[in-house]
This record gives sequence, structure tokens and C-alpha cells, in this order.
Amino acid sequence: MMPSTSLRQGSRTTRLLALAGLLATGPLMLACSGSTGSAPAADDTARLAERGAYLVKIIGCDDCHTPWIEGLEGPEPDMTRRLSGHPEDMALAAPAAVDENWPWQGAGTNTAYAGPWGVSFAANLTPDELTGTGIWTEDIFVQTLRTGRHWGHARPILPPMPWQAYRWMTDEDLRAIYAFLRTVPPIRNQVPEPIPGPVVAEQTP
Repeated sequence: MMPSTSLRQGSRTTRLLALAGLLATGPLMLACSGSTGSAPAADDTARLAERGAYLVKIIGCDDCHTPWIEGLEGPEPDMTRRLSGHPEDMALAAPAAVDENWPWQGAGTNTAYAGPWGVSFAANLTPDELTGTGIWTEDIFVQTLRTGRHWGHARPILPPMPWQAYRWMTDEDLRAIYAFLRTVPPIRNQVPEPIPGPVVAEQTP
């Protein structure tokens, strides 16, 4: 039996109403999806930085890259200068002579060390663009720890920086540390250049 005219018209009316509803709500759906499109990326960055903060704590970055001071309960990192490296205004005299049983020594700030490699100073890891890592890209940071060379290809990273262990961290972990370092307040602090010793001089081409 053929459907009646009224049924056909009713079916057509239903389809038109559904189409009108879709056209009316479509822009709203697009607007809603567009307004939240950047949220997941921001959330991912925040989570990455949060993990980076955790990693920085457990691998001891503050031990060397944050200057230590004498606190109420003994030596402690000065968190007002967190991760800013060896203080630029702290001039060091030549290290005292050492013997074969004590071949290296460290400064009271825990940011400078002397040994057969010469004298090394903890770098400024804050995102200051002139004296820290502010212009470093994520790739430069990862390659620096993978290769043991500044900028991923420049001079060797000197002891006691344990990059030989950190190089085995996953890309995600290194990216997380980089993300966290971008959240640290930048501090203008020009760390001195290292003073090479005989061991480094012999190995440097």
C-alpha cells in the first residue's frame, strides 16, 4: 500500500526540523570545541612540568646548581637563588694542594669544584636569556645531557656533573625536566668559565 500524502509530508517535516536543529547547534558545538581545544595541551605541559619538578628533586639538581648557605640547622640550599649556579660575585682563590687520597675538593657553596680536570662551576639553569638557559630549545637541552657537551656539541661537561648517568633517562623524563626549568624564576647570574686542568687539556683537541 502506498503511504498517504499526510504521512509523506509528516516524514518530510521531521527531516527538515532535524536538519534545522543540526544547523542551529552546529556553530555552537564548533565554538565549544574551539574554546577548549588548547586546554589539553596546557594540561599536558603542566603535568610534564610537575613530573620534572619531581625528577629535579630526586636526582639532586639543587645539590650543586643552587648555592648553599649556612642555615639554622646547618648547610642548606639558598632557594632564593634556586638553580642559578655558582655566584658570579664569588671570586675563588687557587685551590689548596691536594694529595692522591684527596684528589678533589669543593667550595662552601657547593657550586664549584677543583680536581685533575681543573676548576668547574655549576651552570645557571634558570631561564634567564643572557646568563641561563633561556634561549635553549628542548632539543638542545636533551642533546646536552645525551652527549655530555654544552649545547649538545660544544665543550665537555666537567665533573662532578653526572651526565653519564642522566644520559640514560628517557626522552620524556628529559623533556619533563626541561619543562620544569622553564617555570623557575629567571636569575641574572653570569657563571665563570671553567678553568681547565691537565686532564682536560690533554683530551681537548
